[in-house]
Amino acid sequence: MFEQITARELANELDADDDEYAIVDTRPADSYESWHVPEAENVPFGPAETLGDEQEAEIDDLVDGNPIVTICGKGATSTTLAGELDANGYDDVAVVKGGMRDWNSLYERARVDTDDDVGLTQFQRRGKGCLSYLVWSPDAGEAAVVDPTRHIDQYVVAAAEHDAEITHVLDTHVHADHVSGGRELAERLDVPYHLGARAEERDLEYEYEPLEDGDSIHVGDVEITALAAPGHTTEMVNYRVDDEAILTGDALFVDSVGRTELEFGEDQADEGAEMEYETLHETLTELPDDLTVLPGHVTVTNDGRFENGSPGRPVAASLEEVERRLDLLELGRDEFVERMVENVPEKPDNYETVIDVNTGRERPDSSRQATKLETGANNCSA
Repeated sequence: MFEQITARELANELDADDDEYAIVDTRPADSYESWHVPEAENVPFGPAETLGDEQEAEIDDLVDGNPIVTICGKGATSTTLAGELDANGYDDVAVVKGGMRDWNSLYERARVDTDDDVGLTQFQRRGKGCLSYLVWSPDAGEAAVVDPTRHIDQYVVAAAEHDAEITHVLDTHVHADHVSGGRELAERLDVPYHLGARAEERDLEYEYEPLEDGDSIHVGDVEITALAAPGHTTEMVNYRVDDEAILTGDALFVDSVGRTELEFGEDQADEGAEMEYETLHETLTELPDDLTVLPGHVTVTNDGRFENGSPGRPVAASLEEVERRLDLLELGRDEFVERMVENVPEKPDNYETVIDVNTGRERPDSSRQATKLETGANNCSA
């Protein structure tokens, strides 16, 4: 009889990298090609199919006698295939419970090196590459959460583990690739929810406490300062944490910069690119070189790997290192704008609906609908 394993157990196996096994993804080819777990091979298999000779031969070539793990969108067709394999004499077969849906909700935590007076943890959404943060004061026992996803319990648990109470929730901007948990977390805890002051230009359907360029909030003695950083969106702000780090949202990643047409549209992408050029050259690169850049995303490749870094380790680099790494920062204004406008990547899945949710104009009917909206890796970098 085949067994079930969780997405967490699969992740642990992948990270250990000491077992020989074969992962078979049963989704249609286009779904597999756009996004899958590392090391998975595609054998499309329908819910009413039985294992044919050609498929069995293909699977035999892929697995080469190793244990088999099957996975699909939410555990349906992968379970069917696992049953077929078991019935056909395959001894060591497991199916990932919840499939890619559960993989999409899997998180890692990474502690960021800081001064003893500042605590900083990065939450990594493994399948999508979304990064969020807990900033806390070990002395005062207060904390802030930045860019929380909709899986909000983890932030409350993490703060409690550090004997800290969450007193502020902040988003860097109106996200286009995932449903923010910022408002829900703030409402549950009855604490302020912050966005940049220019968020008023986005016609939001809810209340928030705006932060102007240069405004600060405190968690104990830890100062978090808002820096206007428009470009990816008009209201984008970055948050400087003391002299330790800069939480850059989608303005600056460790390997790229944020795309500029999701809010403005492709016809006005140059407007966003102009803003982003100024943000990069007049704000971010003017900061101290030794500040740690902590972005809002890490690029997840189509085969499920982090483009930079690895799960469980901080996705971070000094500002000096990021400047040295990115040739985009060496371009003049006109060339930068042209590059941003002409090299537009594929848009995030369902981004217009996700924006409507994050502006308060729509609300998912259920957690399942929110999960469906968020399917796939993020595509927020240029």
